[in-house]
Amino acid sequence: MAKMTWIAATAAILAAGMTGAAAQTQTMNVRGTITAFDGKMLSVQSRDGRALTIDVPEALNVNITKPFTLADVKPGMVLGVTTVKKADGTIVAIDVRPIPATANQGLSPHDLAPDSTMTNATLEGAVQVANGNELTLNYKSGTVKALVVPETAMSQAAPGARSDLKPGETVFVSTRVEAGDKLTAARIQVSKDGVKPTQ
Repeated sequence: MAKMTWIAATAAILAAGMTGAAAQTQTMNVRGTITAFDGKMLSVQSRDGRALTIDVPEALNVNITKPFTLADVKPGMVLGVTTVKKADGTIVAIDVRPIPATANQGLSPHDLAPDSTMTNATLEGAVQVANGNELTLNYKSGTVKALVVPETAMSQAAPGARSDLKPGETVFVSTRVEAGDKLTAARIQVSKDGVKPTQ
C-alpha cells in the first residue's frame, strides 16, 4: 500500500511539473517584412530592425489580408479591436478586424503599440460622431466605447497559400519560442495586393 501511495504521489508531482512547463510556454508576435522563404524557414526583418528566422510547420495554414471597412461592420459581429487611451480619456481604435465568433471575449494588454489593449467583443452598435465613428463593444463582462478615426487600420484575414509568403510582403506571425530561442509559427497573416496585416 505504501509503495502504491508513493507511486501515486510521484505521478502527481510529474503531472504538476508538466502542467507548469506547458503554462510557461513563451510566445512572441513578429511584425515585419519578409526577406526570404525557402518553403520551410521564413526570414523576416522585424519592425524593430531584427533579422529573424521562423520555422513554418508544413501543416500550418497561411492567411492573406483583405480590405475591411466600416461598411462591413454590422451589429452582432465579433471584432478584435486594439485600442489606446488618449490623454483626454478617449479610447481610440488603432486596429479593427473581424474574428471568429468562437474566439474568447475580453480585454487584455497587447503589444501592437505602447500601452495598447486588445478587446475581443461583440459589436452592440456603431454611431457617427463629430470626429469619427464610435463602436460599442460588449465583451460579456463589460462594454467599451472605441472611436474609429480615419487613421484606424482595418483589415480581415482570408485563406491564402504558402506561395503568398514572398519577399517584400508585410507579415504578422504569432510564434512559439522554443528551446534555444527557436521561433515556430503558430499563425501567419501576410499582405496581399497592398493590404497589410496589423494585429
